[in-house]
Amino acid sequence: MDVWRRDGDDGDNRSLFIFSETERDALADLAQQAGWKATSVRRRDSAERRYLASDATIALIDVRRGNEEVLEGMASAVEASGGALIVLIDARDLSRAPGFITGGATHYLCAPVNREALEACLASANALVRRQDGRSSAEAMPHREERNPQCEGNRDYLTGLANRQAAVSWLEKHLDGSTAGPIVLLLSIGPLDRINAAYGQVAGDVLLGRIARRVERLAGEFGGAGVLAARIAGTQYLIGIASGILDTDRSVLLARRIVAAIAQPFSAGDHLIRLTGRCGIAEALPGDTAVQLLRRAGTALADAKHSDGEGIRLLTASTHSPEADPDRLESDLRLALDRGEIDILFQPQYSCADDRLTGAEALARWNHPHYGPLGASALFSAAERSDFLLPLSAHIQAEALRQAANWADSLAALRLSINVTASDISQPQFLDQFLAMVDASGFPRSRLTVEITESGMIEDVDAAATLLSQLRSSGLAVAIDDFGTGYSSLAYLKALPLDYLKIDSGLAQDIAGSERDRIIVRGVIQMAKALGMKVVAEGVETHAQRELLTEEGCDFFQGFLKSHAVSGAELAALANGEC
Repeated sequence: MDVWRRDGDDGDNRSLFIFSETERDALADLAQQAGWKATSVRRRDSAERRYLASDATIALIDVRRGNEEVLEGMASAVEASGGALIVLIDARDLSRAPGFITGGATHYLCAPVNREALEACLASANALVRRQDGRSSAEAMPHREERNPQCEGNRDYLTGLANRQAAVSWLEKHLDGSTAGPIVLLLSIGPLDRINAAYGQVAGDVLLGRIARRVERLAGEFGGAGVLAARIAGTQYLIGIASGILDTDRSVLLARRIVAAIAQPFSAGDHLIRLTGRCGIAEALPGDTAVQLLRRAGTALADAKHSDGEGIRLLTASTHSPEADPDRLESDLRLALDRGEIDILFQPQYSCADDRLTGAEALARWNHPHYGPLGASALFSAAERSDFLLPLSAHIQAEALRQAANWADSLAALRLSINVTASDISQPQFLDQFLAMVDASGFPRSRLTVEITESGMIEDVDAAATLLSQLRSSGLAVAIDDFGTGYSSLAYLKALPLDYLKIDSGLAQDIAGSERDRIIVRGVIQMAKALGMKVVAEGVETHAQRELLTEEGCDFFQGFLKSHAVSGAELAALANGEC
């Protein structure tokens, strides 16, 4: 939902981004009354991308329903953009406000919200943004650092690299009058919050400095004086590459070298600390400002964080972000079904015990005529904004069943997993209509697994438990998807009848991290096994991850270690050992 109102006369950017699962529209209406233009969403997985695609500098995040992971993802994006982040909390949870501020929020607002309180909070947040941009007073601009003539501003106090303001000044200088423009690498490091919890804030700060040295060394080796290294937010680093220094291929190679360097263990006394790097790369477009270029690099980084593989995403001058024009995606989506633009791919699943191909998860891909192939995240975000979620979900389910029913004979033993949303199962006639769809396709019920996505959105757990029991008694298996992302909780595992637990890729990859990480993953697997479930790990990328997961009792895995998502014909070739 986008609510439009004329910007204020004072020249401020009066654009606000709102995330709330329950009060999106009400908050947007209040913002409109206060003279703000609001972009509002209620899907957790689209929040960071939608913020970066908007022109908002201030974000309001409703954290009252256990949405701390949204705050974590948004905090770095807002900080890197030089914005302000407001958290909406319940008045009874006021004691948690300091923790949210530590987690990246700049302001907090107590519910229930009225117009006056919102206006006051937005005014304070806007003043912060103006100070950060150096617009409110000359004193807001820090002194120039003579030791590094390429940086027009201060150094970061913790790492000695250029800070965000210096990086923005550098980018503006290299964008001014340039025909080609610079390339920006935006790097995010994790999981530093766990390092701080395990070893203390001082150890975390030391790690940030050591990361800076690795980034600075590699940036200098590749581009010399034509490359700027900066720390622009808590765990975000920027590498600016002047025009003509490196092409996009060399920039991607630099990103790979940096990500690999971050993955090399850091020593901390008797312990080895392993970190993960993700990188978004953006090439300047004609007319770009520094902030616009940074936000597009942030969009590429958000895509890198939510994808399997090497964790690097590139946006060039000839490509665009899937979120670049959400209005166009909304209007195009309804035509996409008629045009046959929504395709189905299958993510192979393998046995941990013997690497045997055992099944496949059906995934949707939108072959957009302008933006090219778009993944399920962009597809479902557009569907939600256009109130087309239920028809889209039904279409994908029916098409996946149709294609699987026509699989080659070599796939006759494979299980098919299809995604069903919380919105789907809340519909009164879902059970009868879904079973009728399955039977009409000809795909056997005995080989079908229903994966419940967005389980955190289930409002009536008892009704959901009854429905899932009916699905199981009808011959289908049931799984909870993406356990470990925050959507799923122990309460759902206790209440819902399940056959499979799918652990999220981030949790699965933690198995190769610290001993604390491994203990957590081990606990999740053992808990699922004790409840009679089989465990599927998503996003497995290395042999070490697969071996450790197997040792802990994981039954199946999927991910780039064995295969990316493929067509039905390619899946048959995999089964036949042809690729």
